[in-house]
Amino acid sequence: QVQLVESGGGLVQAGGSLRLSCAASGSIYSINAMGWFRQAPGNERELVAVITRGGSTNYADSVKGRFTISRDNAKNTVYLQMNSLKPEDTAVYYCNTRNARGSWSLSWGQGTQVTVSS
Repeated sequence: QVQLVESGGGLVQAGGSLRLSCAASGSIYSINAMGWFRQAPGNERELVAVITRGGSTNYADSVKGRFTISRDNAKNTVYLQMNSLKPEDTAVYYCNTRNARGSWSLSWGQGTQVTVSS
């Protein structure tokens, strides 16, 4: 099983930036891709960005051009650089891992709160 610890959230004004980090430990050999999700109050959890072990990335349309996902395989850490933040980006952000079969883990970290004020 993989354990995940997210950090880097906070309160920022619209137009500002934040960088989130997620450190993975445990059964990291099973990780094929890592991703960032977010959940705003009253909304379902949504996938924001994914990065594979080889470095391929995908983004939700709502964050394309503003967010960048990256990873440091040596540190088993994934990052989410968020620029030009908008109030609608306010949510709890979670990272997760995907195995080679394409399944996301059922285990989640505690998440990190991002609040963007207008």
